[in-house]
Amino acid sequence: MAEILQYVHKDAFLHRLHPYTKIFFIILVSLMAIIATSIPFLCLMVFAMLVFAAYGELLRESLQQLKFILVMSIIFILITVVTMPGGETLGYVIPAGIPFIGGFIPITSGGLMIGIVLTLRFMILIFAFQLFLISTQPRDIVHALEKVRLPIDYILMFIIALRFIPTLQIEGQRIHEAQLARGFNPGTGITGKVKSVAPIVIPLVSNALLRSNVLGLTIDMRGYRTGKRTHVRERVFLSRDYAVISILAVSGCGFIALFIGQMV
Repeated sequence: MAEILQYVHKDAFLHRLHPYTKIFFIILVSLMAIIATSIPFLCLMVFAMLVFAAYGELLRESLQQLKFILVMSIIFILITVVTMPGGETLGYVIPAGIPFIGGFIPITSGGLMIGIVLTLRFMILIFAFQLFLISTQPRDIVHALEKVRLPIDYILMFIIALRFIPTLQIEGQRIHEAQLARGFNPGTGITGKVKSVAPIVIPLVSNALLRSNVLGLTIDMRGYRTGKRTHVRERVFLSRDYAVISILAVSGCGFIALFIGQMV
């Protein structure tokens, strides 16, 4: 089963980078994706994300959520086609040959272009954040955020939320399999899927509340509010971090120059 935002234990290139290097990577990529409007450039960024993932031996893990990304991409395109019409009409969501309702909801070139741009931006952001999370241990994220003086309470909430996502996903799948093993058959189609939600959600929420109580007691027992904390391992900047940051800085400067040139 494809687990969401779960750290992958490997000794690859991305895993050996300093967390600050990867945070700088996320910030730069996010800004470039948000500012850029050129479809070829955004497609090049998506390809670059995949190449970067392959070089870091995380391509398979990055593509595990491809089905979710494609579904959300289709939804983005449909929403923009319906809500932001503009330009030449290329067709209709409901074909013109259907009586009474034919020719409804036009597909325009402007709406389609905006939908594709939003879809590519979404892909880039998902790939960038996923590469960071699956290649960085939670303790390294905590140490990096602590050093920039972020409140420890917010850091703890952020890390717990990240850890609960794959945990709840795995537990929900196990509950679903247990229900099927006991002969539970909600039926097929949309009605069956709706009926199958309650037998999974109720025990899942109950277990999550119990786990949160245990987690709170564990935090107190480990002296969470005792003051100064020590770390078993301290990450330091190495030559590969400086090389990656230099490449990213040059890429960012080139993008800024290109963007300013297009505006002028």
